[in-house]
Amino acid sequence: MISWTSLLAILGMLAVTYSTRLLGFFAFRNRVLSARAKRVMTAAPGCVLISVIAPHFVSNKPHELVALAITLLAASRLPMLPTVLIAVASSGLLGWLMAG
Repeated sequence: MISWTSLLAILGMLAVTYSTRLLGFFAFRNRVLSARAKRVMTAAPGCVLISVIAPHFVSNKPHELVALAITLLAASRLPMLPTVLIAVASSGLLGWLMAG
């Protein structure tokens, strides 16, 4: 069972993450973005994903390197959401199977 502290932390992270989406929506809803600005907004989620997985490129843990390879393969063939789900699942599963 999850502790109340963990549940509150998860709900807090959910609220903060969703509020940034709402803030972006309300800030840009009546604006026409240039082509360059649209490209930047489209690339932003990918940049965040790279910043999260980049440290694993220099890992000395085999399960992280295998999970990274799986993630890169998924990213080359699938949209963002399935790639993130595959990355999290492969990292967790391989960490559980190979570590220790």
